Amino acid sequence: MNSSPSATRPRLLVIDDDRKLCRLIADYLDPLGYDVATVHTGPEGVERATAEAWHAVILDLMLPGLDGFEVLKRIRRTSDVPVLMLTARGDEADRIVGLEIGADDYLPKTFSTRELLARLRAVTRRSVRTPATTDKETEAEIVIDRLRINPGSRTAALGDQALLLTPVEFELLLSLARAKGRVKTRDHLLEEIREREYEVFDRSIDVHISALRKKLGDDPKTPHFIRTVRAAGYMLIDPDADSY
Repeated sequence: MNSSPSATRPRLLVIDDDRKLCRLIADYLDPLGYDVATVHTGPEGVERATAEAWHAVILDLMLPGLDGFEVLKRIRRTSDVPVLMLTARGDEADRIVGLEIGADDYLPKTFSTRELLARLRAVTRRSVRTPATTDKETEAEIVIDRLRINPGSRTAALGDQALLLTPVEFELLLSLARAKGRVKTRDHLLEEIREREYEVFDRSIDVHISALRKKLGDDPKTPHFIRTVRAAGYMLIDPDADSY
């Protein structure tokens, strides 16, 4: 995984073949304190995104060389950098595909600059640290069987293997871990994630849980970690108390 960027000026990478739009984004964000770099093809995007440290990547879906979905897949092999998908195609099917392979948020190309800034601030909040200590940073590590979750560093590991989680996946895992042995409804999980200003919608909770299970190596039919409770929601299994 590439190293974390410094917290002086957030570094953003825009991957879009619309050069005029790239200039508009850079001209808008630069006075607001962002350092913006741009590339215009899929292969260039993969190379820059994985070779350098960024606070966030703004990624177009329609790109020459490799489309945005493939670029995102390759980024996610080595990096958990927040990715904001930028696309003229805003239907739910595309959003679900993007979420399944690791997008943090979606923004249609009809966006306003204020909406872009709001979404960007939401996805970069976890990667731009302030010196102040938050409650999460002082919260003790949560250990459940081989799973370890560190709220302060926003990291998780399964045994000796670090888990490469998106921000929403980490928030879901942390929420379930804090309530281990108790059911969290989809509505409750949805509200918790929305309170942290991530863009989520009803079906996306199931998509994120499915992705999380894959990263945990969990079989939903015989789960070791995350159990689906029919007509209720999800529960992180407490191995010390479970007798299911």
